[in-house]
Amino acid sequence: MNNSEIQEGQYSTGTPIKMINDRQMRVLIADDSKLLRKKLRDELEKLGCAVVEAANGKEAVAYDLEHEPDGIILDIVMPEVGGIEALQTLREVSPDVPVVMLSSAGTPQKLMQTLKMGAIDFIQKPYTHEQIVHAVETIRRIRIKNLKKAEEEAEKLQEFDEGGEE
Repeated sequence: MNNSEIQEGQYSTGTPIKMINDRQMRVLIADDSKLLRKKLRDELEKLGCAVVEAANGKEAVAYDLEHEPDGIILDIVMPEVGGIEALQTLREVSPDVPVVMLSSAGTPQKLMQTLKMGAIDFIQKPYTHEQIVHAVETIRRIRIKNLKKAEEEAEKLQEFDEGGEE
């Protein structure tokens, strides 16, 4: 990936957002509270993100498999499939997707458990705007790092294949 593929955009909030490969970052919000999803969607869209919603962990995993979002914000307590179970499945099927846990059930044990399982952050509800901005920037940095790593690995494979044909 070269620098021209990471572009800076300006949005109505005046907040500069780095875009990935000339497109908006796609963020999945998984929370059973429709009101919280709407509030978080509005905040993420003001930051320049494309947002999709899931009402539970089962929907979140299904969306991840089909659409490969750049990052996921995942509640812990949800019906059908909770956030911890969804995180475990997401780590198996999409080990590189950045996941931020967002919960009012934030005990120190749950915090440690989700971080050990590969969550990149844990935000306690009610959250602040600054926490969401920080989470989006962290997701963006991780995605860019992962994309660069994948590109470098593809280049090495191509060099190896070309070298082996001589």
